[in-house]
Amino acid sequence: MGYEFYHPDDQKVFVARTAKFLEDEFVLKWTISKQMEINEINNEPQTSTRHIDNPVPEPQAPRRSERVSKPPKRYGLDNDFDELYLLGDNETNEDPRDYTEAMSDIDSKRWQEAMKSEMDSMYQNQVWTLVDPPEGIVPVGNKWVFKRKIGVDGNVETYKARLVAKGYRQRERIDYEETFSPVAMIKSIRILLAIAAYHDYEIWQMDVKTAFLNGYLEEELYMTQPEGFVSKSEKTKVCKLQRSIYGLKQASRSWNIRFDTEIKTFGFT
Repeated sequence: MGYEFYHPDDQKVFVARTAKFLEDEFVLKWTISKQMEINEINNEPQTSTRHIDNPVPEPQAPRRSERVSKPPKRYGLDNDFDELYLLGDNETNEDPRDYTEAMSDIDSKRWQEAMKSEMDSMYQNQVWTLVDPPEGIVPVGNKWVFKRKIGVDGNVETYKARLVAKGYRQRERIDYEETFSPVAMIKSIRILLAIAAYHDYEIWQMDVKTAFLNGYLEEELYMTQPEGFVSKSEKTKVCKLQRSIYGLKQASRSWNIRFDTEIKTFGFT
């Protein structure tokens, strides 16, 4: 592949494979030439030692607004907004990033209670069983995710601890197959709300706690024991997952299949 060049004297176009583009030299030569033309017009003496500083103006930084952002008055926060105890505004209110930070946090007892509640859900749903690690199997890791739930008054309402599997280490076609699961369309929800409003129906909202733990796993998947809850008598064993867990690539699909199966038993289609 070559480059096409135009020869002004011969008025012909030719192709050359070895070409060197002198862009900087060309721009500098053109700038000096234009400056010399200006000097001739202004009757200024020509000199080859004339130095041109910044022939091209530098772009200016965009102007930033100095207006102070405030919440709308309808929220009732215009006076006390700065005094609210918001998440992340205070170093003591930052969420722990791992198990070690949670244990050294000022609210370590609250985090322990939250982790125990999460583990109780695991045991009740029989999410895994402890087995000896099969030969050649690399178990998936996990980590604790901690979050303080803030109420409308700015105070901490609950301390949430979630055990999440490191799904990014799963291998396709080995640890999981399909991952697709349908989601609700916002226009469908609007239609249901419109029908309920028209017929004056009563609407109930239900939140399924640890929803993903209700989905069955079709693949054979192993996970390491959660940090802080390693069985002392079975340290070498791993968790053989029987239910889906947060963080797995197929978790949402497993939950959707279980929900779809159960809801059809009540006559829904």
